[in-house]
Amino acid sequence: MPLHTYGVLITRAVDTRREGAADTPHYQIHLTDDTGTHYRAAVNVLSQEKPAELLYLVDEDFRHPVTERLEGLPSGWNSLRPGPAGPNLDFVRGNCFDPAAMRTLPPDASGPDNDLADLLDHWVRRAVADQDARLYVFGERFGPEPTTKDKVFGFLPGNGVHDIHMNQGNGGSFGRDDGVWQDGGILIRHPAGNRWVAVFLAFQNQAWHTDDVTGHPIDDTDPSRPAPGSRRVRIVAALVNPAGPAPEAENITLLNASPAPVDLTGWHVADANGRRSPLPAGPLAPGAALPVPLSGGAQLGNRGGRITLLDAAGLKVDGVSYTADQAAREGWTLVF
Repeated sequence: MPLHTYGVLITRAVDTRREGAADTPHYQIHLTDDTGTHYRAAVNVLSQEKPAELLYLVDEDFRHPVTERLEGLPSGWNSLRPGPAGPNLDFVRGNCFDPAAMRTLPPDASGPDNDLADLLDHWVRRAVADQDARLYVFGERFGPEPTTKDKVFGFLPGNGVHDIHMNQGNGGSFGRDDGVWQDGGILIRHPAGNRWVAVFLAFQNQAWHTDDVTGHPIDDTDPSRPAPGSRRVRIVAALVNPAGPAPEAENITLLNASPAPVDLTGWHVADANGRRSPLPAGPLAPGAALPVPLSGGAQLGNRGGRITLLDAAGLKVDGVSYTADQAAREGWTLVF
């Protein structure tokens, strides 16, 4: 079953604590909201299962429609209903980042800038130093515990958020936490320049093809994330906001980056609402680019959106996203 209380905690970071050698070490963040309520974010830096090192990705200039959906949410804890309509994170369906770009780091190692705790410390300490910076921490709520002090920072009541990582595609006993549109992560907003930094974490044994209802791994598919440079067909461009009145002639451009033809028969393009447009049947030659007009199915909204490429089995091949600002220039093609 999915997480019990998924949501996003909007707060200011005031302190951090690194945990040493332990069964499940975490990077701990002390947070406060605008009412003065204290919270702790427990961020995993090591898995209980092998391979133990976590996958991570940091986007220093994160641009995604989820940031616009976070506007107007109050400081403190915000429960989020499941589904794609809200500011929820989903590493498979949300097209937040390219999984092939994720890397591994040890949880803690001697020396500077060489482990996952160092990386988290770099970005969170900057937010601590910036009075205006706000952390948006996605995960599962724990507490409040009225009579129990927080075990790390000592505030009362104990209160916070954990499961700040991918929460689908699990195996074994952790499959109980699987769900869709409930992944964890940390977004840091620095109002100066309206800059967002995103930190995403996942376990190496989690699957990247998951059921759209349960979030469980899909049987008889390769569960591993794509290796860098291995995707044969990519979405490389989209005309989201064509010149002229509606209905607009939107299109996307695909590229076959592989040395062999790829049969696109049965493939589709899906938009953020799940509407699909079929691709032209037949082979796409090696190195060839293919403009695909969208009609009678997928629609690319001008207020930001997602574009997902699905193969004949309905499995995700590639995915991109764009913001309202990126779509604002009429007649310009977005290049991904």
